[in-house]
Amino acid sequence: MTEDTRLVRLLDELTNQDRELVGGKAAGLGGLRHALSGSGALLPSGFAVTASAYRMHIEQPRVARPFAEALASLRSGVSSATEAAEAIRAAIVAVPLPPAVATAITRMYHKLGHDLAVSAPPVAVRSSATTEDMPGASFAGQHSSFLGVVGDQSLLDACRTCFASLFTERAMAYRESFGFAHDASALAVVVHSMLAWPETEASGVIFTAETESGFPGVILISGTWGIGEAVVQGTVTPDEFLVFKHALGVFSDPILVHRRGTKLKKVVPGARPGTTRVVRTSPGERKALCLTDEDVVQLATWARQVDDHFGCAMDIEWVKDRHTRRLGVVQARPETVHAMEGPGGLASYRLLEHGDAISDGTSVGSGIATGAARVVRNAASAEFVTGEVLVAAATSPDWLPLMRRAAAIVTDTGGRTSHAAIVSRELGIPAVVGTGHATASIPNGEPVTVSCAEGREGHVYLGYLPYEVASGTIDDIPQTTTRVLMNIGIPGAAFRWSRLPVEGVGLARIEFIISEDIGAHPMALLHPERLDERTRRQVDRLIEGYQDGAAYFVERLSEGIAQIAAAQYPRPVVVRLSDFKSNEYANLLGGTLFELTEANPMLGLRGASRYHHERYREAFALECAAMKRVREAMGLDNVIVMIPFCRTVAECDSVLEEMAANGLRRGENGLKVWLMAEIPSNVVLAREFARRIDGFSIGSNDLTQLVLGVDRDSAELRAIFRETDAAVRSMIRSLIEQAHEMNVTVSICGQAPSDDPEFTAFLVECGIDSISVNPDAFLTVKQAIARAESSAKS
Repeated sequence: MTEDTRLVRLLDELTNQDRELVGGKAAGLGGLRHALSGSGALLPSGFAVTASAYRMHIEQPRVARPFAEALASLRSGVSSATEAAEAIRAAIVAVPLPPAVATAITRMYHKLGHDLAVSAPPVAVRSSATTEDMPGASFAGQHSSFLGVVGDQSLLDACRTCFASLFTERAMAYRESFGFAHDASALAVVVHSMLAWPETEASGVIFTAETESGFPGVILISGTWGIGEAVVQGTVTPDEFLVFKHALGVFSDPILVHRRGTKLKKVVPGARPGTTRVVRTSPGERKALCLTDEDVVQLATWARQVDDHFGCAMDIEWVKDRHTRRLGVVQARPETVHAMEGPGGLASYRLLEHGDAISDGTSVGSGIATGAARVVRNAASAEFVTGEVLVAAATSPDWLPLMRRAAAIVTDTGGRTSHAAIVSRELGIPAVVGTGHATASIPNGEPVTVSCAEGREGHVYLGYLPYEVASGTIDDIPQTTTRVLMNIGIPGAAFRWSRLPVEGVGLARIEFIISEDIGAHPMALLHPERLDERTRRQVDRLIEGYQDGAAYFVERLSEGIAQIAAAQYPRPVVVRLSDFKSNEYANLLGGTLFELTEANPMLGLRGASRYHHERYREAFALECAAMKRVREAMGLDNVIVMIPFCRTVAECDSVLEEMAANGLRRGENGLKVWLMAEIPSNVVLAREFARRIDGFSIGSNDLTQLVLGVDRDSAELRAIFRETDAAVRSMIRSLIEQAHEMNVTVSICGQAPSDDPEFTAFLVECGIDSISVNPDAFLTVKQAIARAESSAKS
């Protein structure tokens, strides 16, 4: 190895195995050039200043002496971390680079200029630490980088400043937390051409796994106008695109989600070389997405190649040139947040001390949480701190941002099927609902403990009580013949639960997608001419950027369904068609103009009866279009369509005909259709219904309500409302027997199996094919099934 190659190395000569020589960033760029060779992507060319060059610099006596003195002073406690860091940086910057290092750098810079046909090309000068971008330790943003550096001396100064940035106080503290010795760490520098500089149209970041959960089946692309540091630093809300890996190159529309960010500002080159400035974006830039669908698919395709080459989830930076319209990839490093996670764990909670409960209600989940109680009357104006316990009379879809930040939720009203209960389960946080008086009895601002680990009743205790969490792993879960599926309705929670070893989704509710991601009555979107002026303006703002209200509804609904289906692919996902009641539809934007006022909405125009009714038929066509797009364009053919609240066989025929007229014909492209069994007629005529469908899913809440004649939301009759009642059990047993005679599968998606192991044993005894539960109840139900199956064998 010559002196030059010991001190500087071309990126083309590097691979991702050269971390110790050139640091993580430079090794990543070398690997990137190999991964995307011949792909057509713009790629940075350049070289790395090696860790050997860094060590040669700091071993110069005028640097080494103050360096050693500062570290010794820090270790002895004479100097603070701030003082030691400042002294080391000052010594590194004050002394010129060794002549051999300076000569090697400038020679390579001139070669780069010759290759680019520019005498003094603008380059990026980026720190590349040898301990950087490792799984579990990222050091992201802790070392110096410079853009648009021009000329020999500016380049040498920038390299020296990068060397010094290894000793910021923040970087030193981070190294200490990982046990890396300061004097054993080294920093290389990567010098590369500036893609799309200074005319960068757009740029951003790609993760080859879902960022919150680490789910590997999707690619997340974020971007904004101008230079990408605004995205990396989080100073703008970027556009986001979620791409389904399995569909890339196979299906016509692999983009699961388009989300337009506000993009209120952008970073552009400054007046002086190597500087940037922030300017406001134009109204047109804010309204437009920064990437076309073709751009998104191209970036995702390259990202998958990089992912495959490196063999792990990757964090990638991209740019787009304003003049050539070409896309480039400027950086690739291992994703570090989820890199060290195992296959997933499960937890059970136990309260170690009990106090006097200040509020009691129905428990949701099985966890325990502590936090300051925050009584909230109005979600829009609430001052709520992340980690507090949300106490409210009730919650609705517009409360979701607060609920996501809560440690636990407590409500005055509501039962196990209330909004607060369903959302809490999917967010994985404990909740106590239907307390009657929590907003009055729980002192605002006081510390409380919320316990759902004591059975059906949940309790709120004053103060922080000790509790323990027993952890298990997925490997500990017993194998069972009866399949366990999952209930889910919030698309954003789907990836969070993707690691659970369920065998699919037994109930995906689209009502949450319609109320929270769409926000308007579908008929109001179809007929804006019938709206008053104020509502019309609200709808226009909502659908801005879409062709019309119909396109908005179909795209947003299909994106929500697609996220749930992608998180489980290729396992089956049963998606229930809309089952809003008329009063719930009326609460959507524009809904009052299209809904009847019914005396008993629970038994009124809901479920199947809507789909062929003149008041909703047009809107049902949009639901079908969304399902068709998910299955056929996005590649998520694991989606099964389920019809809810279907009263008669004739009505089932009408719905199937309506679906077929809208491109969803049972049997075509593998489409399966299930029916919710939640009305006594579904059981009495189970054989007739079974001739028309592929599966039943027992909705035990409505079935219990209609068998016992009890309003499921009635607090006064809560003691009577039991899915375990003998009459309800008889109906369930009869349905399973009849369905199996017809070779039709049966599942259940009600709450009872989650609450009652004996009821679970009854279902196993009846031979039910699968049980679909809320994610937090998976382990409990799986264990109950295993015991029941074992008992049956013995």
